Amino acid sequence: MRFWRVLGIGAAVAVLAVAAVLFWPDPAALPIARTSGRAPSMVPEAPRLIPTLNEARATGWGPAGAPTAPPGFTVTRFASGLDHPRWLYVLPNGDVLAAEATTHSPPVADLRSFVEGRLERDAGANGPSPDRIMLLHARDGGDAEKHVFLSGLNQPFGMLLLGHTFYVANTDGVMAFPWRDGAKEITAPGRLMLRLPFHAGDNGHWTRNLLASTDGSRIYVSVGSSTNIADDGLAQEARRADILEIRPDGSGERIFASGLRNPVGLAWQPETHALWAVVNERDMLGNDTPPDYLTRVRDGGFYGWPWSYWGSHADARVAPARPDMVARALVPDYALGAHTAPLGLLFYTGNAFAPHWWGGAFVSLHGSWNRRPHSGYEVVYVPFRDGEPSGPMEPFLTGFLDANDTAQGRPVGLALDATGALLVADDVGGIVWRVAANR
Repeated sequence: MRFWRVLGIGAAVAVLAVAAVLFWPDPAALPIARTSGRAPSMVPEAPRLIPTLNEARATGWGPAGAPTAPPGFTVTRFASGLDHPRWLYVLPNGDVLAAEATTHSPPVADLRSFVEGRLERDAGANGPSPDRIMLLHARDGGDAEKHVFLSGLNQPFGMLLLGHTFYVANTDGVMAFPWRDGAKEITAPGRLMLRLPFHAGDNGHWTRNLLASTDGSRIYVSVGSSTNIADDGLAQEARRADILEIRPDGSGERIFASGLRNPVGLAWQPETHALWAVVNERDMLGNDTPPDYLTRVRDGGFYGWPWSYWGSHADARVAPARPDMVARALVPDYALGAHTAPLGLLFYTGNAFAPHWWGGAFVSLHGSWNRRPHSGYEVVYVPFRDGEPSGPMEPFLTGFLDANDTAQGRPVGLALDATGALLVADDVGGIVWRVAANR
C-alpha cells in the first residue's frame, strides 16, 4: 500500500493505463455460490500491486424501470426523487424515515485517493451530501408525501426511537433529539450522546448504525474500519471495526465485539434473540477471497480483522503478524460471497409473505469494485431454521445491473412497512422500493 502514496497524479494515471493493458487481473475462478453458505470454498490469496478495478457505473432507472422480484410479488415505487437514500426506519405510526447521505471522497493527494474518488464518482456514491433525514408518508396510488424531517447533519445513517428520544448516528457521533409523536420535522437542537472516531478528509467506512436491545436498556453502534487492513496503523483504528455498546444516556461505553472490518446491518434473530450483523471483508486479495459474511455477534467476540479473515486465514500483508490474535478469531456463521458488500439486514417477522419467507434474513448486497465479474447488486434471502442459516441464499430482488452491466440502482437499507411489505432503499436510483406479496 505504501507504493500508492508516493506517486503523483500524473504517474497514477499512467500506471492505471498500463495496468489495464498488461496486468489486468483474471476473472473470478469461482461462482458466487461457491463462496457463500456455511462452508464456502476458500481460494488462496492473490494479492496484486494493481487490484481489480471493476465498479459498475451508475446510470439510474428510466421512468418505468424497476427491479424484479420472484413470482407472487409486486414491486412499486414507494418514494422517488430522493437524494441518495441510504437507511430506513419505520415509525410507530407507519411513516418511514430515510437517511440521505453520500460518501465524502478524500482529497486527491496520491494514487490511492485518486482511485477511490474515481470509483466512488462512477458508482454514484459521492458528490455534495444532503446530510438530512426525510419523512415519507404513504399515499394511495402514488409517491409518498415527503417532508424534510431533520437537516444539518453529518452523513447520517442509523436511526432509533426510544421513548421520547430520537437518536441519529452521524459519522462523527450519536446525536439525541427530543421526540414528539406525529411531528413532521424536528427543529430543536440535538445533543451529542457519544463522540465517534472520525478522520476529516478520508474517514474510510463512514456509516454508523444503531440498534436498541430488546428491553431498551442498551444501544449498539456499528463502526467500520478507517482503512482496508489498518494501513495507517492501529492507532487510527481505535474504537473502529467494532460494535460498541452504550446506555441510552451515552454512558457505559464498551466494545461489545471487535475485529469486524465494516459491520453495517444489525438485527435481532427473532427465535433466539441473538444479535446478528452483516460485514464487509477486506479487499485486494483476489476476485474470490475473502467472502463477506452474515454472523451471530457474540459478546466479547473477535472476528479477525485486520490479522485474519474467516477465522484462522492469516492475512500476510498485515505487519507485525499476530498469531495470538489469529488463534482467537471466530469463524463467521454464513458467507455471502466474495466482494458482494452486504449492507442491509432484516429478519422477516411479518405474515404478509408466504411461510417460506418467515423468520429468514433478507440481505441487501450493495456490490463491490474489487471483483470481475461484478457480484452483489441484489437483495438476497437466507433461510433460517431453529435460529441458524439452513440453506443456500436465494435471489429476491434483482435487475439492479442492466444488460450493459451498469448499475441502474444499488440496494442499501431494508425495512418492513406497516403492512408487512419489504422496503428497499436504492441510493443510486434515489428511490425507496416496496415489494408486496400479491393478494
